[in-house]
Formats: sequence, structure tokens, C-alpha cells
Amino acid sequence: MPYQSQRNPGFIASLMRGLRRRCPRCGEGKMFSGYLSVQHACATCGMEFEPLRSDDAPPYFTLFIVGHVMVSLYVAAWRFVEAPLWAQAVFWCGTTAVMSLALLPFIKGGVMAVIFATKAKG
Repeated sequence: MPYQSQRNPGFIASLMRGLRRRCPRCGEGKMFSGYLSVQHACATCGMEFEPLRSDDAPPYFTLFIVGHVMVSLYVAAWRFVEAPLWAQAVFWCGTTAVMSLALLPFIKGGVMAVIFATKAKG
């Protein structure tokens, strides 16, 4: 069923839809077919996702967010943690990797939604 309305949602609505990995225009169709694989078009409204190329922005924003969170946690906890250095390295590096991999697809959806909402050209 083709998308009936040509009216685009606002910036915040598009961003929230993108962060949920949904189509930034209709909010119904899935934007990704895999972990980071973008579908050709929305199954609900038919909007093509190819022009919404996010390139290197999602990893940059992901590392920016995760880095600030992890460094803040480490600085807050370093006085209270009396574990061997190898255990701390495993914990902090593992937590950083898991958090980065968990956030990356959602941030990529958000970046693609911002590109859609601002009508930026790739």
C-alpha cells in the first residue's frame, strides 16, 4: 500500500523514528534488513533509503557517546575498584565494545533520519 500523505513529519518525530530503526517518514517500515544493512525502500510507504547515506557519522557519534560514558564511569569508580589490572582491562574494554556494538545501529538510524528531516544531500 503506497504512502498516502506527502506531508513529512517534523524533525523530532523523524529523529525518534530513526532512533527506533524505523522509516523516518511513516514510522512503520523497518529501515534495516540486518545489523547495519539498509533496506532498499520502506515496505510501508515506499520511501527509498539509498539517498540517506550516513557514511562515517554513526561510528563517530557512537564512539563519542560511549567514550564519554565509559571515561566518566572509570573516573568515578577508580578509587573504589581494587581489582587486578588484567581484570579491569577485560571489564572496561569488554563493556566499551558491547556498548558500542549495541548503540551503533540505533545511532545510524538516527543519523539517517536527520539527513531525511533536514533534506541534506549526500
